[in-house]
Formats: sequence, structure tokens, C-alpha cells
Amino acid sequence: MKRVLIPLLLILAAPAAAQDDATPDQGLSLMERGAQMLMEGLLREMEPALEDLQGMAEDVGPALRDFAQQMGPALRGLLDDVQDWSVYEPPEMLDNGDIIIRRKPAPDPAPVPSPPGAEIET
Repeated sequence: MKRVLIPLLLILAAPAAAQDDATPDQGLSLMERGAQMLMEGLLREMEPALEDLQGMAEDVGPALRDFAQQMGPALRGLLDDVQDWSVYEPPEMLDNGDIIIRRKPAPDPAPVPSPPGAEIET
């Protein structure tokens, strides 16, 4: 949502900034005025969704803070213990709610090539 909101606000701010710099006898072109009207309409249409998003952020914010305070030290310890995350499978939740992280199987060792010209004794 932020990816949409920031460019939208920049687009809305650009015509306003251009209008401030313009002399009073210079108006916006039809294209500029049309783009401005389009953006204003889109912003009006998005306003309820943005208000809902803000309300959701206010509701979820305290819960996220509590989660970070309680789980932060445990996650920090886990990050210290695991050196290389690439050797593990993605986490998996079992039916009883346990979460397991399996180690990936070790790759088969590559055969050692014999030096050129070496003969094998039989």
C-alpha cells in the first residue's frame, strides 16, 4: 500500500508545486488539469481504505510491540546459534502446532579425479 501511496502523493504534489511557481496569468494546460482531477478523484476514492489501514495499524501496533519484546531475545539467540541458514529446509508446522526446521540432506561427495596418466592396478 505504501508503494502506491508515496508515488501518488508525489504526483499530486507536482502540479501544486508547478502552480505555485506559475504566474497568475499562466494556468494549467488541459492535460495537467485532467491529470490533477484524476489524481484528486483517485485520492478521494482511496481515502476510506487508507483510513481503514490506519485504524488497523493502530489496532495491531501494540500487539506487534508486545511480540517483539517477548520474542526478540529468543529470536536473537536463534540467530546467534545458526551459522548458515542455507543448510536448512523451510520451517514446517506439525498438526500439534510444533514448528520444526529440518536440516537439508548433505550432498554426496564428489568423486576425486585421478591425475592424468595414472594407471589403475588390477
